[in-house]
Amino acid sequence: MSTALLRRISAVLVLASAALAQGPKVLTPHRVAELKSVGGALMSPDGRHVAYTLSVPRKPLVDDDGGNWTELWVLDLPEGKSRAFVGGKSELSGVSWTPDGSGLAFLAKRGDDKHNALYVLPLGGGEAQRAASLATGISGYSFAPDSKRVALLAADAVPEARKKEQDKGFKQEIYEEDWNKSSLWLATLFDASAKPTKVELPGSVRDVKWSPVDDRLLVAQSPTPLVDDDMMRTRVSVIDLAGKTLAKFDNPGKLGAISWSPDGKRVGLQSAADLNDPSAGRFLFAPASGGALVDPLPGYEGDVVASAWRDADTVRFVAAHGVWSALEELGLASSGAPKTLVPGGGPSLQSISLSKDGRSAAFVASTPTHPPEVFVMGAGETSPRRMTTSNPWLADVQLGKQEVVEFKARDGLALQGVLIRPLDEKPGQRYPLILYVHGGPESHHSNGWLTNYGDPAQVAAARGFAVFHINYRGSTGLGVAFSKLGQGDPAGAEFDDLIDGIDHLIASGLVDKDKVGVTGGSYGGYATGWLSTAYSHRIAAGVMFVGISDLLSKVGTTDIPEEEFLVHALSRPWERWQMMLERSPIWYAGKCRTPLLILGGKDDPRVDPGQSRELYRHLKTRGNSVVRLVRYPGEQHGNRKACAKLDYALRSMQWFEHYLKGPGGEAPAWDLDYEEPKQ
Repeated sequence: MSTALLRRISAVLVLASAALAQGPKVLTPHRVAELKSVGGALMSPDGRHVAYTLSVPRKPLVDDDGGNWTELWVLDLPEGKSRAFVGGKSELSGVSWTPDGSGLAFLAKRGDDKHNALYVLPLGGGEAQRAASLATGISGYSFAPDSKRVALLAADAVPEARKKEQDKGFKQEIYEEDWNKSSLWLATLFDASAKPTKVELPGSVRDVKWSPVDDRLLVAQSPTPLVDDDMMRTRVSVIDLAGKTLAKFDNPGKLGAISWSPDGKRVGLQSAADLNDPSAGRFLFAPASGGALVDPLPGYEGDVVASAWRDADTVRFVAAHGVWSALEELGLASSGAPKTLVPGGGPSLQSISLSKDGRSAAFVASTPTHPPEVFVMGAGETSPRRMTTSNPWLADVQLGKQEVVEFKARDGLALQGVLIRPLDEKPGQRYPLILYVHGGPESHHSNGWLTNYGDPAQVAAARGFAVFHINYRGSTGLGVAFSKLGQGDPAGAEFDDLIDGIDHLIASGLVDKDKVGVTGGSYGGYATGWLSTAYSHRIAAGVMFVGISDLLSKVGTTDIPEEEFLVHALSRPWERWQMMLERSPIWYAGKCRTPLLILGGKDDPRVDPGQSRELYRHLKTRGNSVVRLVRYPGEQHGNRKACAKLDYALRSMQWFEHYLKGPGGEAPAWDLDYEEPKQ
């Protein structure tokens, strides 16, 4: 097929997209690029306000390229009105209330700052005041209960001698050795003359929480700042302000948030159950004076997503139960199952924040019809209420029906998935399918908002595709045992689950068996490569993002080899060399007849860009299938900048439309028109 003909076909597809935009209002890649979402929501100590961050995308072809802006808003209760505290083109992080609730703190680089500093903005209004700064950028902080002092985290400064060498041209990197650890500092707020003091501690400090009642600090430390150590070897202790260890906790494996009970007598950790647990989905607690960590819910068939202390003896937490989320409460002095306050079936809850008296709660949550927003629940209420509407235009957009699907794998294991049906679905008609595979695999799909630049979801549904999201074995949300089912068996039963899910939809009469596509990123990219090669006879098109193609070289090039070993492979490459080779997509490159679009960041430290090049080169050399490789300079394990996101969304949909609905054959034209079709 000639290049001219390919361009004419691409032009027809563009015109079809323009016609679609002029008909009923539906989601397009350009509209997805405009979606705002709430990133975090914090209830004020008195329960009268909610501070929240709003992620606002930059506009491709209009704004300078970059990541999303982050705005700070405050919701006044019970009026339900929001006001922007820090708006416009702002980049801030680490938002929190001051202990007395009189102001909001955040990290940002403002004015003549060379690095991130700590700012406090009075709730009553006025200008944000710099509360503390260091020689390097502050990455975390925690206030003392007196609101006069603060604990700060920041990377150590590069020595002056090293800076001078760099200025002279000596810019070599000593891999995994020339890092600067993160250190702990103590500072007096709003006193530039008082020099911050460094607390000398071994290793790199990842997190700090000041006791709510005295001068003890709860710290999480890893041996080095390397990602692998941060993920697998971070441990928790209580220290005094001089750095003396008062208590140590033998938390196993992965670690999430750390916290104090309101009376300072206990500590709480979101942690893995053991060293081989793929996620930090348990809530563990112990006396702050030291002692064994207690898992109050051993064998719990769910995951703790977020938690907050209601009082000194009670914890409320958001729990994932497969595709559903619930709000539950646990009394630490009692035994037995937690109390369900809000059952699954409603909004997909992602976080929780409580007022000081524990009676008012703020959540970030989404539903199938809108991205994350602020929800609240007061004393006596039985379900969260949505309080913000960040994308009012979505109310006029037609969306495909989203539903939960349950089916059984070939070995009888019960599985769940979330299906988005084609917007124009007609009874008795079969449709092309895009299977979207989540990464991790320690992750899961919830029955909330799914569409983003990498997940076509409602964009594809508007174009006549069904889109299926499967929580295959090894996913989180169903307890530790379920999340371990894929360990030591890469691309085995876990990916057979994906084929079984496809077959379920074919048997239901919805899906055309000859028009099945697959996509996903990271481990989902691995699944895409695997299904496009080993199962090539079943897959008509693949879009692989930052995916694994060679398990052997992946282990030798990733920044998380220990995490790979401990919670995935359970063996070293040299112990099962042949098996790992045979579970790599490159092994089946000769079988591949599936047109495969491979994309990824050029600076990815997690899945080395060489993984994409390997599979591309094998397929290109074999010459049996169409393959295209797209690389994004400056991007890492996932696209951050607006232009790279839009390019990915447009390019992936073009590929699926060309091979699942269009003429197929040679690849579509590689150059794209980034202008939004006129409506």
